[in-house]
Amino acid sequence: MVVQLNHTIVRVRDKRQSATFVAEILGLAAPEPFGPFLVVQVDNEVSLDFADDNGPVHPQHYAFLVSEAEFDEIFGRIRARGLAYWADPGRRRPSEINTNDGGRGVYWEEPSGHFLEIITRPYGSGG
Repeated sequence: MVVQLNHTIVRVRDKRQSATFVAEILGLAAPEPFGPFLVVQVDNEVSLDFADDNGPVHPQHYAFLVSEAEFDEIFGRIRARGLAYWADPGRRRPSEINTNDGGRGVYWEEPSGHFLEIITRPYGSGG
């Protein structure tokens, strides 16, 4: 049996703003509407389905495994927008990247407060 994540719903204050932001920063195709959602498709057949939430947003964490070249491109877009970023999830190392497991990683927020991360090596993969 093979079990794969297909999609997850991301509740946000403004689905157009958040979905567009995530797609642009990650260098993905523009969000596509599907029912009440705006869908951002990532490369491993998983989608982030953004939905407006009328209540308070409960921040979640979304981590994306990327190549070294993709890291450079995404990190460049983070810096070009002047976004705050951190090397750690506790936000104790602002304006730094980490080198965990011999790769690189960085954290930043999307407009509704969800905490995004890009890494070039899976955690625990050594280095």
